[in-house]
Order: sequence, then C-alpha cells, then structure tokens
Amino acid sequence: MVSSTLSLCSSLSVQCKISQKSRSSPVSSNPNLGFLSLSSTTKLSLSSALPSKRVAFPLPPKAAAAAEVEAPPLLEADASKPEDDAGAPVVEASPEEPAPKREEIFAVVMVGSRQYIVFPGRFIYTQRLKGASVNDKIVLKKVLLVGTKNSTYIGKPVVTNAAVHAVVEEQLLDKKVIVFKYKKKKNYRRNIGHRQPITRIRITGITGYQDYPAVTLDS
Repeated sequence: MVSSTLSLCSSLSVQCKISQKSRSSPVSSNPNLGFLSLSSTTKLSLSSALPSKRVAFPLPPKAAAAAEVEAPPLLEADASKPEDDAGAPVVEASPEEPAPKREEIFAVVMVGSRQYIVFPGRFIYTQRLKGASVNDKIVLKKVLLVGTKNSTYIGKPVVTNAAVHAVVEEQLLDKKVIVFKYKKKKNYRRNIGHRQPITRIRITGITGYQDYPAVTLDS
C-alpha cells in the first residue's frame, strides 16, 4: 500500500511539472525568439519617451482663413479713434418744422338725391356724374350744413354762397348685385346681375360759408 501511494505521488508531481512547462510562453522557452521579450527597464524607457500631451496638428488653410475672419485682431488705431472723434465738431440737426394742421371742417352736401358728409382731403363715391371726365374740377353748391370747431352753419334749406370743391378721380362700376326673379308653379326663374355706375371724387376744399349767420357752440 505504501509503495502504491508513493508511486501515485511521484507520477502526479511529474505531470504538474510538465503542465507548467507547457504553459510557459514560447518566446521564453525558445532561445531563438529572445529578442521579442521586453524587459521592465525597456518598457519604462518607452513609456517615458512617449509624449504626455496631444500633438497639435496644423489647421487646413480654409479653416485658418475662416478663423482669422471671425476673430480679427484689435488694432491700436481703433483704440485711439474715440480721442479723434472727441475733437471733431458736432453738428446738431435742426428740429423739423411740424406739418401744418388740416382745417377742422366738414360739410353735408347733396349730390343727386343723396346726402354725403365730406371732409377736405378725403374721397367719396357718388352716383355717376354725367359729362364729367377724370381730373375734371367740379363745384358742388347744394351745401346743407357746414361745421367747424366752434361754429355751425345750418342752411335753410342750403347755406348761401357755400361751395364744395372736388376733383374727379375715377369713373367705375360698383360691386355686382344679383337680381333673382321667381314665380311659383310657373317654372319661371330669372338670375340677373347688375353693376351700378359710380364716380369717385376727392374733396379739395370748402369755401363761401363765412358770410352766412352761424350758430356758436358754447365751449
């Protein structure tokens, strides 16, 4: 029994030695490949020789030109510019004259069978004025009332000698109106469109009312 146990132990020890030899690297076991193995000193020297910081690569020419355009260098002439401006004479702009206020006046005038409130400088649409052409000057004398900021001139029925001056701007047609006719049980349908001819005039002034008796408004 003792001899058998000793033989087993010896065989196990031999197998362990063989396995350790097989696990060793081929480089260390082969004398011809000894130049591939690096010692610790060579590893330290290589690690110290490598640079610790990144290497700054130069920018391409296009990127360098763009960087120069975006961030121009400060010039000394710019710093001295405020001093030069301080000695230059300052020219003050003259205040603009306010535009003259339009006269606060209005009138009620009759054109045809309709009455219109008119203001100087504004335009109105009236029924077609026969015989009037574009840019013709006309005078409307059926003035029923004239009002100012402080006085009112009421006509009986018109304000004598008062007149509204205007200029014809355009002869045109009004928007279309649909005229629909219908008769029940007769199969009668009529759909007709109509555009009324009208005239656009611009009021230029109101005159001749000063001699008429006025009704003064208390302030």
